[in-house]
Amino acid sequence: MRLLLVEDDPILGKQLQTSLQRAGYATDLVNDGIEAEIQGELEPYDLAILDLGLPKRNGLEILAHWRNVQVNTPVIILTARGGWQDKVAGFNTGADDYVSKPFQIEELLARISAVLKRSMLNHASELQSAQFKLNEQTQTVIFEDGTQHNLTNVEFRLLRYFMLHPGHILSKSVLTEHVYEYDADKDSNVIEVYVNRLRQKIGSHLIQTRRGQGYVFGVSA
Repeated sequence: MRLLLVEDDPILGKQLQTSLQRAGYATDLVNDGIEAEIQGELEPYDLAILDLGLPKRNGLEILAHWRNVQVNTPVIILTARGGWQDKVAGFNTGADDYVSKPFQIEELLARISAVLKRSMLNHASELQSAQFKLNEQTQTVIFEDGTQHNLTNVEFRLLRYFMLHPGHILSKSVLTEHVYEYDADKDSNVIEVYVNRLRQKIGSHLIQTRRGQGYVFGVSA
């Protein structure tokens, strides 16, 4: 899953980006309002974490613009403004959740997971298929017989994206856009390598190849 993190505090921004990457999210960090507005409109993010007090353009103006141009990316507002009026303004503008500073990273991660699942109509407390479940905290797959397999960071991002889109045909380019950061060296052919590694860990039958189209996880599209 690929996130846009908009935070102008250079120390907090890097700390959050590192924590989100460790949690298995490809995370692009932007620190001014105008760049954030453009980036959020052009790139296919799964979720945005948006500070309100930004230079050049504030967070509510950015969010209003996104919604006006039909950018429906889920947004979590992250700000030191904790008054109920600010929360109401954020929700009325189109925010999906609100986290007040100071906060624990565990709370933010839990809210990100919940918003992503709601946005994809997946209301389960954890991601699971008929054969296994995905532990997002330990980045492992756990089978019914207790067998576990650890996943690399990219394998985890890829499998989580598959599991949030069961039955969908996902092209290599779409998968690449959602598992790598903006400035990463994106080679869609490498996705095939990671898909094959996942097949070895979860079973080749669970990820079908649609020639000329991409891959399908689980139920056929």
